[in-house]
Amino acid sequence: MPEKRDYYEVLGVSRNASAEEIKRAFRNLARKYHPDVNKAPNAEARFKEINEAYEVLSDETKRRAYDRFGHDALNGAPDGGFGFGAAGFGGFTDIFDAFFGGGVGGPGGATIAERGDDLRIDIQLTLEEAVLGTEKTLSYARLERCEVCGGTGAEPGTKPDICPVCRGAGHVRSTRSTLLGTFQTTATCGRCRGEGRVIQSPCQQCSGSGRMRRQRERSIRVPAGVDTGTRVRLQGEGDAGIRGGEPGDLYVHVHVQPHEVFERRGNDLYCEVAISFARAALGGKVTVPTIDGTEELDIPEGTQPGTTFRLRDRGVPDVGGRGRGHQYVVVQVEVPKKLSGEQRKLLRQFAESLGERPDEADDRGLLGRLFWGDR
Repeated sequence: MPEKRDYYEVLGVSRNASAEEIKRAFRNLARKYHPDVNKAPNAEARFKEINEAYEVLSDETKRRAYDRFGHDALNGAPDGGFGFGAAGFGGFTDIFDAFFGGGVGGPGGATIAERGDDLRIDIQLTLEEAVLGTEKTLSYARLERCEVCGGTGAEPGTKPDICPVCRGAGHVRSTRSTLLGTFQTTATCGRCRGEGRVIQSPCQQCSGSGRMRRQRERSIRVPAGVDTGTRVRLQGEGDAGIRGGEPGDLYVHVHVQPHEVFERRGNDLYCEVAISFARAALGGKVTVPTIDGTEELDIPEGTQPGTTFRLRDRGVPDVGGRGRGHQYVVVQVEVPKKLSGEQRKLLRQFAESLGERPDEADDRGLLGRLFWGDR
């Protein structure tokens, strides 16, 4: 078996190199020799060697042991060291970091930062609030980083220890020999539950979780034009991440209540307005409601029941800023339920002037003749 090279030589750094210099050298070499990028015959072996060296030199405890005893200091580790086993590459998170930037955890896959959970809150809006926009105060509970331990989960003055079972890897490997050969399996470490560290003195404030649930209030501006089903995303307002991970998001789901006057269809509004028979026949101006207030509408002479008029740009603003919908007014003609004697006399005279015979049984009536013609 060939003798292992010095880890500092593998990474091309001096023995007193800083942690940042070691990490920078690893990134450069990992990009250069990754098997998916470099197709040279020795690229994979070189890549494994680079990763193994970095796993040791990036960890202060392992580096001190290596500086003192060399490769002999690692003989007691699972799989004979901190490098690669049959299960695959060890320092995945730092390899990911080398190619995509940022950090998602420490070497060996231990203490990987986890993003916090997203949260959801539902709000009820009136149609006026949805159309015109509004401000709402949200009240919700979320997990936040413990202020006492700073999210570590350890009592102030202490810090988590490297797991003595998996030695910080977060997983353990076992080898089994069978008639078919030797098999190696990897399982999550039962001692640290995959975190690679154990807390001997948990924080009394958060019981070692590193997070606390707190009630929060904040105001948001709801844009004009939202509708039921609209979802507003508030970035970073969800649960705090674990082990330094970024927080989740808060999603506000909108529900618009039905309106007693208006019906919404997309960005258009519809309403019905009742007018008298006289107004429908003679025409004139009527006042109609809009979402912004009221507006006068010209009713032409002889308007029929069900006639629809359009009020331009009196509908719902497009939430994307592309103009505004219209309002449609459907006219309904009211038939009086009670008439005075004088009103009856005048209507009879009017009907007779049109050739109607209101007292005859087979007559369709004055309003029928007026509205539907002589059919």
